[in-house]
Amino acid sequence: MRYIILVFLLWGTVVFAQDPTLSNKDLGKKPGKVLKEGEEEKPSVEEYKIFTIKRDTTFLDTTLTIQKEYKYNYLRKDGFELMPFANIGKPANELGFDFDNESMYPALSTSALNANYWSVNEIKYYNVPTPLTELMFKTTMAQGQLLDAMLTFNMSPQLNISLGYKGFRSLGKYNYDQASSGNFTFTSNYTSKNNRYLLLAHIAAQDATYQENGGLIDGETQFETGDDEFTSRDRLDVAFIDAESVVLGKRYFLDHQYKLIKKAEDSTTSSIATSIAVGHQFSYETKFSKFNQDDQYDYFGDSFLKETNDKAHLQTTYNQLNATFSNRLLGKLKGYVGLYNYNYFFKSLLITPTGTISNQLKGTEVSLGAAYSKQIGEFNLNGDAAYNISGDLGGSLINAEATYIYKDKHRFTATLHNESKMPDFNFLLYQSNYQNYNWQNTSNFDKQNINSLAFKYSSKAYGTLSAKYTNIDKYTYFKSTATQEQIDAGQENAYIKPFQESASVGYLKLKYGKEFKFGRWALDNTVMYQNVTQSNSVLNVPDFVTRNTLYFSKDVFKGAMFLQTGVTFKYFTAYNMNAYNPALGEFYIQDQEKLGAYPMLDFFINGKVKQTRIYLKAEHFNSSFTGYDFYSAPNYPYRDFVIRFGLVWNFFS
Repeated sequence: MRYIILVFLLWGTVVFAQDPTLSNKDLGKKPGKVLKEGEEEKPSVEEYKIFTIKRDTTFLDTTLTIQKEYKYNYLRKDGFELMPFANIGKPANELGFDFDNESMYPALSTSALNANYWSVNEIKYYNVPTPLTELMFKTTMAQGQLLDAMLTFNMSPQLNISLGYKGFRSLGKYNYDQASSGNFTFTSNYTSKNNRYLLLAHIAAQDATYQENGGLIDGETQFETGDDEFTSRDRLDVAFIDAESVVLGKRYFLDHQYKLIKKAEDSTTSSIATSIAVGHQFSYETKFSKFNQDDQYDYFGDSFLKETNDKAHLQTTYNQLNATFSNRLLGKLKGYVGLYNYNYFFKSLLITPTGTISNQLKGTEVSLGAAYSKQIGEFNLNGDAAYNISGDLGGSLINAEATYIYKDKHRFTATLHNESKMPDFNFLLYQSNYQNYNWQNTSNFDKQNINSLAFKYSSKAYGTLSAKYTNIDKYTYFKSTATQEQIDAGQENAYIKPFQESASVGYLKLKYGKEFKFGRWALDNTVMYQNVTQSNSVLNVPDFVTRNTLYFSKDVFKGAMFLQTGVTFKYFTAYNMNAYNPALGEFYIQDQEKLGAYPMLDFFINGKVKQTRIYLKAEHFNSSFTGYDFYSAPNYPYRDFVIRFGLVWNFFS
């Protein structure tokens, strides 16, 4: 809450201190426009630039499109490959996977709870001609709201600062299902007047708290029958009402470089032909995941104590020294050496009859790496590679990408990815009050190897087609070893263990998207086909996933508002959907039941007035008449029919 107050105080101070002659209606004027006498030139929307550490610069987009409709959610990402739980912010099952990682070191994990945890590469930086504020608001399931607020301004043409806070709370419809989170970010970027020194920095403080109820214990009778007695979802019986999961992390990040040599093309131009720069990158992050429960439950098996307080800590420090050579003819080449320190630990030491389970994994990793990029006509080449020369966790990481644009209409992209690293920390070492949730696999788990090859074609006329094949060696996953008798007794989760598959797993994903327009009507389609080649069923995905949106667009109220309204249909074929384990914050594979093959229909009305986009949606409005078989995971239903609304509003000063 203190972060929200700080954001709005600063927003008010900056906005009211700005030149009042700048107004929203002036945005969008193109640079270089001939002005009438007495008219002031105003900045265009394209001058409000947004970029990440990768320097993939975009500009502010205030349009209203069907793609914006897909991204208007808690994660602010297209959720086509996700199947969320009933309450927002809770875990979402994956209908499709992308195994390419940005880091060659293990993560703390609790992967089901980290969808909203922003990595270094997801933090946004800004460069704006006037202060910019964005407010995103949306209602939640019950007793709560979602707010994402951001303020950015340039202190000078060289220095930009931004403050952001994203927070929500939602009680949910089911018993003991509340969720809440907060993401505070402070970013800054600076470029010296002579363009020799460049700096990016951010601070991120992120937390999420989830009440865990273990899912329904009699969904077949109370949920699937559609009994009127249980249409009020807080009447359905859940496994427990005293457990809570928490994820909290803080990060301090700095990336800066200085150009030793900056040679212009000739004495009459400032265009840089050759430059040599040295740089330094620093990141320090602390993170922990926690699972608390007041009493012992057979759901998780026997415990050492009545009360459970499981807490895993991870502290990491990364330093990188690099040098970059840029030349207009030869391209851009960067070389670096990286030093990674990690400390993963529990505040206890477990001694069992079969041995001792350590409470800590600590060490230092040293890596060498390089990156290259070059534009050759319509070809754009990018690649990077890193290799761990010292340490036990990391292995290697290779990325290569080639893009070709034909006649500004057809875009072809090919990518190659290779990585080798140890599984996430909670696969290697874990301690818990529950006796079966204690293991150490540092000596018997190998590095997981991932190789992928992808092709993508996109054009306005023919749509977007992508194909990706991934081969995984030593695939690591969670699975229950419970017998059928134990499963029938509700003890499947008591026997969850990490495993590593000895045989290779091949995963093919084909995806096609195309929008057809008929006057003011449009039909947007996305279809995905998947196939897995494996000796054992360790990677489960639906064969087909489809999303089709029929919508109507028109300017109304004499052009004062742009309106979009339509219906979205989503469907995926039945498959052995992964189950959720709340004590670990992870999904695990199961072969007891197939879920899916049910339709999901949403009706929406969206409008745009100047720089404000307004959203109103009736989500899953078919839930009461197409059957109560809609699950997001075994024992965890998807949401019932609900009406939600909100807006995204940009302020320019």
